[in-house]
Amino acid sequence: MNSPAKPPLFFQDDEFLDSSEARSVRLLSEYLGPLRVFRKEKIRDTIAMFGSARIQDNDGPMGRYYIECRELAKRLTQWSDSLPTSAQRFVVTTGGGPGIMEAANRGAYDAGGLSVGLNIALPFEQAPNPYITPDLSMEFGYFFMRKFWFAYLAKALVVFPGGFGTMDELFEILTLVQTRKLHKPIVVLLYGTSFWKEIFNFEALAKYGLISPEDLHIFQFADDVDTAFNHLRNGLTRLYLTPEEEFEMTPGIAHTQNS
Repeated sequence: MNSPAKPPLFFQDDEFLDSSEARSVRLLSEYLGPLRVFRKEKIRDTIAMFGSARIQDNDGPMGRYYIECRELAKRLTQWSDSLPTSAQRFVVTTGGGPGIMEAANRGAYDAGGLSVGLNIALPFEQAPNPYITPDLSMEFGYFFMRKFWFAYLAKALVVFPGGFGTMDELFEILTLVQTRKLHKPIVVLLYGTSFWKEIFNFEALAKYGLISPEDLHIFQFADDVDTAFNHLRNGLTRLYLTPEEEFEMTPGIAHTQNS
């Protein structure tokens, strides 16, 4: 009688790893895998840049956002690379796909710097863009694990016009800040005042008592690259490069309490 075939080890068994019983293993992999990458590349923190996958640089009036996002990411990367540190500080990070995400990764690429792409496996739209630093291109199966890595390392958030996915990511961060679950100060910038004020009436939320007036200070608006860059650079410098200074509640800089 022939000996039965030796079964694979469970952690090498693709059928098991794809099963519902192994969901916790997959979730843990999406925590430990990126952690290993960020530690290996000495990435200390990031600037998360969100926006629509559908906006291209030749996309009529909306195309300006692609062009300006690319330029902003380039300038942020040049500034970050000039900092005297052995760690990688304030690395541009996106959802890894096309549109505004591509523009941000492309701007960092133009500057000769690193950029991160946290891609999500979707049946349409989403595929890693070619401007992500290859060793920093990561693929996620779970939205909430992807959003964890956006929030965990980000010291600043820049949000360009976008759809449901962009709104989901934006309000995730705003909620974490408002509820003091994000235990760090973070610079939050909404790019494109007319767009954001047409889509959301934030002041009305405060007027009707649904948020506190102080919550309107969590974020600030910008309409050009110079304004956005100066606000981000100055905010990050004050909060993280000269931390001995006392913080004050500044529009567009959310402050949370450590626990």
